[in-house]
Amino acid sequence: MKKTWWKEAVVYQVYWRSFFDSNGDGVGDIEGLIEKLDYIKNLGIDVIWLNPMYESPDKDNGYDISNYCGVMEKAGNMASVESLIKEVHQRGLKIIMDLVVNHTSDHHPWFLESKSSADNPKRNWYIWKDSKDGRPPNNWRSYFAPSPWTYDETSDQYYFHSFAKEQPDLNWENPDVRQEIYRIMKFWLDKGIDGFRMDVINLLAKKQGYPNAEDPFNLSYLANNPGIHDYLQEMHHIVLSKYDIMTVGEIPFVSPQEGLLYVSEDRNELNTLFHFQIADEMPAWDMLRFKRIQKDWYEGLKGNGWNSQFLNNHDHTRQVTRYGNDKEYRVQSAKLLAVLTHTLPGTPYIYQGEEIGMTGIRYDKIEDYQDIAMKNKYREEVEKGQHPDEVLRSLQPLSRDNSRTPMQWNDEENAGFTSGTPWIGINPNYKTINTENEQKDPMSVLNFYKKLISIRKDTDAMVYGDYHDLTENHAELYAFTRKLDNEMILIILNHSDNKNEFMLPEELADKNKELILANYECVKDEAEKIMLHPHEARIYSINL
Repeated sequence: MKKTWWKEAVVYQVYWRSFFDSNGDGVGDIEGLIEKLDYIKNLGIDVIWLNPMYESPDKDNGYDISNYCGVMEKAGNMASVESLIKEVHQRGLKIIMDLVVNHTSDHHPWFLESKSSADNPKRNWYIWKDSKDGRPPNNWRSYFAPSPWTYDETSDQYYFHSFAKEQPDLNWENPDVRQEIYRIMKFWLDKGIDGFRMDVINLLAKKQGYPNAEDPFNLSYLANNPGIHDYLQEMHHIVLSKYDIMTVGEIPFVSPQEGLLYVSEDRNELNTLFHFQIADEMPAWDMLRFKRIQKDWYEGLKGNGWNSQFLNNHDHTRQVTRYGNDKEYRVQSAKLLAVLTHTLPGTPYIYQGEEIGMTGIRYDKIEDYQDIAMKNKYREEVEKGQHPDEVLRSLQPLSRDNSRTPMQWNDEENAGFTSGTPWIGINPNYKTINTENEQKDPMSVLNFYKKLISIRKDTDAMVYGDYHDLTENHAELYAFTRKLDNEMILIILNHSDNKNEFMLPEELADKNKELILANYECVKDEAEKIMLHPHEARIYSINL
């Protein structure tokens, strides 16, 4: 396994519209991010992942792009982005940007041309099909709508969209489309960015013939289709191989065996990936399932591919609310989840606010939500006759807006995020949960993250070490080791509201161990039998 800078990095995701507003319009912006770069630097971060700030009608919070080489007015302008890249690099950090090339906005000039007539030169830049017996071409669904097909009266055909109807999919079979995307990638890389997070990159290739699905609700037919690896190898050959950059693919519906095809070091495609066997497929915490997933991916990629570790992002409910206990054990639970993601094999990602233990939210009315996926699903279920209140309650726990509330900087009005009216409601717990309070408290979640990141940087075993689960069949305890040469780290986690007891295995019982980090203040250095409080986390260095 080669050693590289991006394997050793800790990545911080900035959802800029909710990070910091510099001009009082209620929306975060690039200048606001620049103002807070020292905060990110002081946390110990190496790489910033910036969510899309390209020109967009903003139907899906920037994931509907109308100009890949322009900047959304509410985010800033090209000069502010160029300034951001410069300021990031001056601090010794790197920056990666979202590459959203499965689809564009329906306002993109390419689509406006494609839609204008059936014989337009850009018609086959998108996917157009005739109806079948007066109905859409097949029975598929999209992520955000009951059907991925929208009818166009002008040409009497349907266009395809994996997401909302305002996000038509590009036709990657067309070499002109691919060459134009590669040109855009070079445009940004030549401006100095350090790589890409590639949005739903395994959806680019479509299933040939577009046959009906046996189960339309299982959207796996949208992903991993023949041709996808040809596209990515071509992309690597023409663009990626020419730069020292980091690439991470968002790759849903993938097993470790399939995942290795994307990230194997000898295949020349991507550096690493996000799989979603946890975030998409594990609605609530399930320790045994989580351990199986970790083991499968470790064994599937070992020695030849690289994983990512995350439990929340802009699309998934905040980790302490979804997978921890955000009430009586919020602080301990937030710290435990941090240890989990920073000590398991792979590159750890921090989503803004996670480092202070920010929680999810529940708005009272559907009108308070901004999430297009949630609003479309709400409308669909209510139209079926479901009671609106019941539909709202069912959708609240996993709404994407749980993670999109503004960053909580202090206990002043609007959490110090904006002097205007925030684009989305602030979580009312900002009075107690905010960075200003966290910085003052030596035992805070924020200061724990700083220590944890520092330890990871000084401990090769936490990055490159072999992984071994010591509690495979325990439903509440998770203890594992990371070992590299003569360096071993022991991680012990009691992920539950109960007290638990951990017995050191025989092979470690006679070794000297040094406690290097814990999320409780008073920790006794026990021998073979270790008693753990609810949501207690410990990291030991083992003297071999």
